[in-house]
Amino acid sequence: MALIVQKYGGTSVGSAERIIAVAQRVMQTVKAGNSLVVVVSAMGKTTDGLVKLANAISSNPCRREMDMLLSTGEQVSIALLSMALQELGQPAISLTGAQVGIVTEAEHTRARILNISSQRIERHLKDGKVVVVAGFQGISSTTDWEITTLGRGGSDTSAVALAAALKASCCEIYTDVPGILTTDPRIVPEAQLMSEITCDEMLELASLGAKVLHPRAVEIARNYGVELVVRSSWTDDPGTRVVSPTPQPRSLVGLEITRPVDGVEADTDQAKVALLRVPDRPGVAARLFGEIARQNLDVDLIIQSIHEGNTNDIAFTVTTPILKRAEAVAQAIAPVLRSRATAREEAEVMVQQQIAKVSIVGAGMIGRPGVAAKMFATLSDAGINIQMISTSEVKVSCVIDATECDRAIDVLCKAFEIDRVYQSESQSATSSHPTSPPVRGVALDLKQAQLAIRQVADRPGTAAKLFGLLAERNISVDMIIQSQRCRVIDGVPKRDIAFTVAQIDAEEARQVLETAASEFGWGEVVVDSAIAKVSVVGAGMVGQPGVAARMFEALAQHQINIQMITTSEIKISCVVAQEQGITALKAIHAAFGLGSNQQIQVPA
Repeated sequence: MALIVQKYGGTSVGSAERIIAVAQRVMQTVKAGNSLVVVVSAMGKTTDGLVKLANAISSNPCRREMDMLLSTGEQVSIALLSMALQELGQPAISLTGAQVGIVTEAEHTRARILNISSQRIERHLKDGKVVVVAGFQGISSTTDWEITTLGRGGSDTSAVALAAALKASCCEIYTDVPGILTTDPRIVPEAQLMSEITCDEMLELASLGAKVLHPRAVEIARNYGVELVVRSSWTDDPGTRVVSPTPQPRSLVGLEITRPVDGVEADTDQAKVALLRVPDRPGVAARLFGEIARQNLDVDLIIQSIHEGNTNDIAFTVTTPILKRAEAVAQAIAPVLRSRATAREEAEVMVQQQIAKVSIVGAGMIGRPGVAAKMFATLSDAGINIQMISTSEVKVSCVIDATECDRAIDVLCKAFEIDRVYQSESQSATSSHPTSPPVRGVALDLKQAQLAIRQVADRPGTAAKLFGLLAERNISVDMIIQSQRCRVIDGVPKRDIAFTVAQIDAEEARQVLETAASEFGWGEVVVDSAIAKVSVVGAGMVGQPGVAARMFEALAQHQINIQMITTSEIKISCVVAQEQGITALKAIHAAFGLGSNQQIQVPA
């Protein structure tokens, strides 16, 4: 007999008829000889309706009372589903998060799970009952019994956390689409279903706005080795398996606040090629990386900073053995990229050897603004200057001087309490998967804003100070790009730093930076909320030249200008104008042949 945790979202339990249909599906699982815990969300748009009611009463409702209000939505669902199961002759009991023993931080509206007392669930399961649990909620402690909610994606998080605590055979997430698709079927109906995807790929897609799974749920699955399956509520199709790596042993105490960083990686076999003052127009990146791909040269990091005037800087790293060939390609293509043949100051090629890339790795850094800031501060305290920065959901990488690499590893391992060091990135969990296609999915995020701060001092501690200030305000930063162009002002070398945040945090971030700029002598703060971030994700892109070039070419063919570029081993992200975001998504999805002949219909 297997123990299975199933989760049904708001659409799946959006009416009495749908609740009865869920009960019938649950019965099928029980009749197959399984024990079952079912986690449900509030019915349909119930949560939205409750929020609207609160806003009609108060323009700034108390967060504690919001938790009290919003937690009632799931209580309706669990009671009705338990009644439906009992009508079918199946013993069932509904339990709130508090009754289950889901203990969280004392942080209203966005609490993280600390631990789960599973004894009561296990007792009911032993009695042959289906246990129906309210997702999205818990209590702050077993002494004051304050109701808390987990924030967006809370029911997914509840379900996977319960599966981890109960050591369930698997956790099935039922939703209104047939599984994990190559992109949002609401935008591209011919999106293709994936039979399998890695946790790291899913973390990237989920964090980029793919709405099927919340990143926190994927993080727990990855950390505790929970087998995760995403399936349709309306069919019996097998759906998509989300494959977790073999986990390191972890305590269930502090379940969602476990150590955010699992390892430190280093790569000393790196060199950088940069093109400075490249004309800011569509097609430039496509021509550069198209030629690099034709020469079968594999590129690691790609960074394009925000434009200054009518030009950008583009930098990329390669392994040392192919540096000469990469430099030759850059020198050959540079004249073609210039706005006119005599503009020798444009597309100047700069090469730097003796660099290293150090990275911190771990699924626990999601939504924790202080992790990247701590990395930057640690390097700063050691007097190590950061030359390039690249970020993803499971990794933050910094390019530094190669002579500082060993010391950087030591201080980062100490700061993050890491015993084991991955000396080579080839041993990483995101290493190449020879059988995987280079791109698994394409995602679009229309809810980000771009901020840039001009002329910050190019010395150790600047990035740590800047992002530390944002972390203190609990502002999560996504893309981070440090310009390659350096200018000396009053004897101090200075660069620009750009990054993206959620639109709702943009104004607060601007205020923080403007205050800091006046204090530290930094330059102008620039904000652009009319942006879109489009990304491709795939573990198979490692060691496969040409992926970036194909993405950039797809954008160039539609005359879409790229404002920023950043990459990790399994992700390439571009910032474009907001009004071109959907066109960009469709173009890239088509360019990688990710569509199918069957169109996905998403129920209302």
